[in-house]
Amino acid sequence: MAISAKMARLGTETAFDVLARANALAAGGMDVINLGIGQPDFPTPENIVEAAVKALRDGKHGYTAANGIPELREAVTEDILKYREVEVNPDHIIAVPGGKVTMAFAIEMFGEDGAEIMYPNPGFPIYESMIRFTGAIPIPIRLIEENGFSFDAETVLSQITERTRLIILNTPANPTGGIVPKAELEKLAEGLKKHPEVYVLSDEIYSRMTYDGEGHCSMLQFPDLRDRLIILDGWSKTYAMTGWRMGWGLWPEHLVPHAQRLCVNFHSCVNAAAQYAGIEALKGDQGPVDKMMAAFDERRALIHARLNGAPGVRCVLPKGAFYAFPNISGTGLSAKEMQDRLLNEKGVAVIAGTSFGAEGEGYVRFSYANSLENIERAMDRFDDFLKGL
Repeated sequence: MAISAKMARLGTETAFDVLARANALAAGGMDVINLGIGQPDFPTPENIVEAAVKALRDGKHGYTAANGIPELREAVTEDILKYREVEVNPDHIIAVPGGKVTMAFAIEMFGEDGAEIMYPNPGFPIYESMIRFTGAIPIPIRLIEENGFSFDAETVLSQITERTRLIILNTPANPTGGIVPKAELEKLAEGLKKHPEVYVLSDEIYSRMTYDGEGHCSMLQFPDLRDRLIILDGWSKTYAMTGWRMGWGLWPEHLVPHAQRLCVNFHSCVNAAAQYAGIEALKGDQGPVDKMMAAFDERRALIHARLNGAPGVRCVLPKGAFYAFPNISGTGLSAKEMQDRLLNEKGVAVIAGTSFGAEGEGYVRFSYANSLENIERAMDRFDDFLKGL
């Protein structure tokens, strides 16, 4: 069978591979603690579930508009105004089945042979995978541990060439938990005035997940970028709705028709009942979100302290999301060795930093989307493992 050569350029998301291996070990009788998968361990709030049930009972079973029902898009614009303090047109919102779709559509629009697309490294692995799939050249934006896994704006600007089409940003970030300071984003936005042909995809899926009063600086705060800015966000992380596959993109007006055509070609529309659940999530009680974030904050403090107390390990305090990204270079193991041995020998699932790009060597990702008890148990096993090296 002959398939397109470009399929060989398509990568994967290692977290799902590790999850499968962890599940297989658990099925074989091993007590496995999963600190690998990147999803909240909380159930979707009941009011959101009930909104979907009601929609189904009310007969919301058919196709909807490719860009989402008007009520959903209006709710998204209200949410943007509330949390980003910017007014946007609901006609520029496109609902999609998960945040990855906005990402894929943007990269498909700008990626082709010879084009360059810049992306964070270490970063969400699908960025680089999709860039390579389109034939474009992935240009890594190095995230620096000493800067809390931020980037240096001047360095980013110096990497722009005549072939640069798109810059991908992600703050708060997966896998590092880092946040790019507003001052650095301001420098980047100011410098991009000299490069009006370069577009920006800002992945803000963790925008509500920040700590210590840090807050989130959206790229929407920079008006000069609005006509070439794509915002990616959704419901998966904030509302513990990963399996609902609900995301949205905010697109410049001139790109909306292109994004809608991609919707029609790829998925027709988002699940109808899920869209009504999405409305309830945004407009309903936000108390469950606050409780979830309070729990994550407590877990963050615990795992940060335990990692920094482990031999050969140091860890920057995460400022967002629910990941810790410790430097394990002092242990003498590579990232992949640490991932595999920790799972096989101690039943603790983590993700090698190299799963997030070449700059991830010497690091592993710990998700603290698990209970305090399980985090303590996992860290005890981690300490025992390190002491045995």
